[in-house]
Amino acid sequence: MKLDFQHIQAAHCENGVTTSLLRHNGIEKITEPLAFGIGSGLFYIYIPFMKINNGPAIAFRTQPGLIFKRTCKSLGIQIIRKKFSSKEEAQKVLEDCLRAGQPVGCQVGVYYLTYFPKEYRFHFNAHNIIVFGKEGDDYLVSDPVMEQTTSLSSYELERVRFAKGAFAPKGQLYYPKERVHVTDDQIKKAIRTGIKRNIRDMLYIPGNIAGIRGIKYTANKIRKWKDKLGPQKAGSYLAQLVRMQEEIGTGGGGFRFIYGAFLQQAYAYHPIDALPEISKKFTQTGDLWRTAAVQAAGIYKGRLGSQADFNTMSDYLLEIAELEKQAFVDLSKVKWNT
Repeated sequence: MKLDFQHIQAAHCENGVTTSLLRHNGIEKITEPLAFGIGSGLFYIYIPFMKINNGPAIAFRTQPGLIFKRTCKSLGIQIIRKKFSSKEEAQKVLEDCLRAGQPVGCQVGVYYLTYFPKEYRFHFNAHNIIVFGKEGDDYLVSDPVMEQTTSLSSYELERVRFAKGAFAPKGQLYYPKERVHVTDDQIKKAIRTGIKRNIRDMLYIPGNIAGIRGIKYTANKIRKWKDKLGPQKAGSYLAQLVRMQEEIGTGGGGFRFIYGAFLQQAYAYHPIDALPEISKKFTQTGDLWRTAAVQAAGIYKGRLGSQADFNTMSDYLLEIAELEKQAFVDLSKVKWNT
């Protein structure tokens, strides 16, 4: 039982799953940057009271599942999404989909993904894969961050679909309900919707832990970590930031590069000169996030460690916050073509 499915390698798992499932359903013009931008994937949040791997929860993208949901909704595509309390029922529904010729997206935990290198396996339950067939006891898997397709035994797939902990997937699977025709005008409108929603999420979300204010909040916390937490724990918190930034999909830097690419591709639908110019600012912030990651890694590994080094790390984030704020303010001033 193997479906006629084309594997697409992507920079990030949910973007890749969204792109692959929509292309399988005949929407050839969708790309990873378009899926990410239409789904308003760019985000930032620091949640000090939630711990993941003994560090604060930090995310550089929107909540898992929203990119697929928002992209499909904006393009007028109905979706099916199910969670399960029964492992047997979860397997049955999955196999029913495969028999019906429908590949499905699955949310899984990373820790027990046997095809991942050991150094990349840790407790993170918001990874996304596509299951597109079964041969014997092995399920055929398209993992967008892998170069080639792979497979998991029924036990291995069940284990990652029902991983425990934060964001427990509960056997979750999802897919487009049916094939639909998507016009250029629909894509054009979806681009506008995605950008306006992202402006809202980064500039106007309430509270001080999310969006641009969240980046500044984190910067101010980092400046105090050495004295408040001690050098070892402060270093481990910075390691958490780097892990969430660079090892969970594409993280802080990569997501900014993808968003820049989205604005460049949006220009084909909205030929507004401001879009490629604003795109360059997101490329700049991507570079700065990567520079900050090098600084944080230096502290964690003991090559750096003075208060001045923590201050430098804080300053990088403040610079990033101002640049991203200006980019989104500029986007908010764009005069859209009808």
